[in-house]
Amino acid sequence: MRGGTMDIDARQATLPRVRGDIDDDGKARRTGTVWTATAHIITAVIGSGVLSLAWAMAQLGWVTGTVTLVLFAAITLYTCGLLADCYRVGDPVTGKRNYTYTEAVKSNLGGWYVWFCGFCQYANMFGTSIGYTITASISAAAINKSNCFHWHGHDADCSQNTSTYIIGFGVVQAIFCQLHNFHKLWWLSIIAAIMSFSYAAIAVGLSLAQTITGPMGKTTMTGTQVGVDVDSAQKIWMTFQALGNIAFAYSYAIILIEIQDTLRSPPAENKTMRRATVMGISTTTAFYMLCGCLGYSAFGNGAPGNILTGFGFYEPYWLVDFANACIVVHLVGGFQVFCQPLFAAVEGAVAARYPGSTRQYGAAGVNVFRLVYRTSFVAVITLLAILMPFFNSILGILGSIAFWPLTVYFPVEMYIRQRQVPRFSTKWAALQSLSFVCFLVTVAACAASVQGVLDSLKTYVPFKTRT
Repeated sequence: MRGGTMDIDARQATLPRVRGDIDDDGKARRTGTVWTATAHIITAVIGSGVLSLAWAMAQLGWVTGTVTLVLFAAITLYTCGLLADCYRVGDPVTGKRNYTYTEAVKSNLGGWYVWFCGFCQYANMFGTSIGYTITASISAAAINKSNCFHWHGHDADCSQNTSTYIIGFGVVQAIFCQLHNFHKLWWLSIIAAIMSFSYAAIAVGLSLAQTITGPMGKTTMTGTQVGVDVDSAQKIWMTFQALGNIAFAYSYAIILIEIQDTLRSPPAENKTMRRATVMGISTTTAFYMLCGCLGYSAFGNGAPGNILTGFGFYEPYWLVDFANACIVVHLVGGFQVFCQPLFAAVEGAVAARYPGSTRQYGAAGVNVFRLVYRTSFVAVITLLAILMPFFNSILGILGSIAFWPLTVYFPVEMYIRQRQVPRFSTKWAALQSLSFVCFLVTVAACAASVQGVLDSLKTYVPFKTRT
């Protein structure tokens, strides 16, 4: 181990000298450190998924729930370490850089892997846009519900029609989608980070206060009890759905390469990224333990699916309102962050085939294809969100789609190809076993979440059902 470190240091010492403001690939010198990378990881990981962890704990119980959180953290930590080694091709110091996840797959695997990776990424981005639309609209509706409960009492009928809020969110996004160079609005990430930490911290604080003043439900070692809270079939489906919710909370591998591309060297980027991954995942896991465990201790087996909109908390109503407003602001920007790469991919492909599609008109530089395509995209997202506004089930589907292929499968396959691990060796068998087990978990979580959507659709009527 020590010898390997000395070899890397020696290669760094013999690198050709470049201008002080230029990196070895001709781009402006990168300035990122282990601390900035850690901050990016924490910002990327802590999001709306944290709101479902109390519900997930209620399905799994103290033992399985806690162990599951730790296991997902450990798997993410290990596979992200493998992925960090794929930033450069060949030599970790002097090899060619990969700037995106897809480039890393293309450089290390090639062939049909690239198509599969692109499909998984864009399916995840498309699905996340639906999930963000649902979550933001539920939070916007919860603000009105919170005020209604405060002024008219907790027994008042304060149900809301979420379809109206979904349409409103869609209109806002249709406008934002037309902005030029939206990805250069650096302040967006700062606002998103502040908002996500704010509502997550409020959820933890309110759960702690509720636990101290008096828990509202019974907790058990195995979670919801068959014959008391659920029947046997519901227990199985909800257990797997909870796994999907936890997987969603840990999904950040999709942007790891992009984060790594901000790091300065020396030291080698993969070494810095590994340290940042340890620090970032450790911090978020501790935070998740607080959210999940305190939420479960506060509400027991009846924990709401979304801790801030399921109205386990009524007072102080202004704090609940503020937390939900933070969620809406965070997801307005988050929607754009996930959609812009998808827009760029489609518009780039169309421009290559039909060069005239990039023509702009008027002083405002209106591009007809961009206007029609992006507006239509948001309209489809809005329609699907109206048809399926089910928070936990949608998060379960998104988590299962992203977890196995992007967090486990590709990093493992790239590591095997890069290190030329012999087929059927002990290490190869261990890595493939990890990938296969995670694949089974993904299939089970996805099936359970789809089942949850189908069950909810039996009683839900778009534009009419109030929640």
